[in-house]
Amino acid sequence: MDDDTRWLDADEQRAWLRLAGVMLKLAPALDSQLQRDAGMTHFEYLCLAMLSQADDRTLRMSELAAQVNASLSRLSHVVKKLEQRGWVERQPSPDSRRVTLARLTDDGLRELVTTAPGHVETVRSLVFDGLDPADVAALERIAGHVVERIEQAGLRTVT
Repeated sequence: MDDDTRWLDADEQRAWLRLAGVMLKLAPALDSQLQRDAGMTHFEYLCLAMLSQADDRTLRMSELAAQVNASLSRLSHVVKKLEQRGWVERQPSPDSRRVTLARLTDDGLRELVTTAPGHVETVRSLVFDGLDPADVAALERIAGHVVERIEQAGLRTVT
């Protein structure tokens, strides 16, 4: 065995296994609800939601990729599917021919508004029910710390 390995102590091991369980179970649960209720993936929902919050419901593809933690190639593939459904439009930026904008269409907004209540209820029931405000603050702080460490290491959170 490598003597330089910084092994997890018992408390860290228990916490890690709980976090691993969250990572392995939460994403499929959210995908399952959205597929069943709206025929979309959680990633597709996140793209629509981020566009809905942007000025003019429009973002540069690179900005959208950063907000949903995706590579441009993965985002481009998903946005193409959203375009085929009439929920998103891509267009060149008037400021630069090298920049592509993604815009949430009126149909996409209607779909998001229809889908959001069921999704929010699922998130609430799986994540927030039973947590007090201190737990929510701790969850935000801890998740932010983990994401920051991943980004500092130069690792992509989703490829």
